[in-house]
Amino acid sequence: MPNYRRNFLPGGSFFFTVNLLERRSDLLVRHIDLLREAVRRIRRTHPFDIDAWVVLPDHMHCVWALPAGDADYALRWQLIKLLFSRGLPKTERRSAVRMARRERGIWQRRYWEHTVRDEADWHAHVDYVHINPVKHGLVTRVADWPYSSFHRYVEASLLPADWAGGGEGVVGAAGEHG
Repeated sequence: MPNYRRNFLPGGSFFFTVNLLERRSDLLVRHIDLLREAVRRIRRTHPFDIDAWVVLPDHMHCVWALPAGDADYALRWQLIKLLFSRGLPKTERRSAVRMARRERGIWQRRYWEHTVRDEADWHAHVDYVHINPVKHGLVTRVADWPYSSFHRYVEASLLPADWAGGGEGVVGAAGEHG
């Protein structure tokens, strides 16, 4: 059995991939307002900075920075998932194990976490977040995907609206985990 270890670095920056249980679902974009409200609520009670975020139909990637002295991203994810799930009707399939544990059948239990090591690593992961809709064939231009912090970067003049052109040549190893 795998030994899952998390790196809890107070005040650190982290890249995450969080998946729905049903990988062919469009639940996240279909209920984007519910997801956004869950994140807003948790940020009020458990602050964190969002450096980059993209929501795709069945998974999302993001880069967060936690406040100094705080390393508890696990609690934040638990609460975001809980609030989002509570807002949905109970129509999903659930395994006997999930029913016995009184769990919803919406999220994969685990998520991918990577501690950002330095500025180059941060840039690579932010780029990976933004290029992801192109990588998955959802759009041909990064600017065409509406559920991305990319638009915030364009508004702040940090990236041009035509960044990555059609997306070729930007997808790197950052964020890849099998």
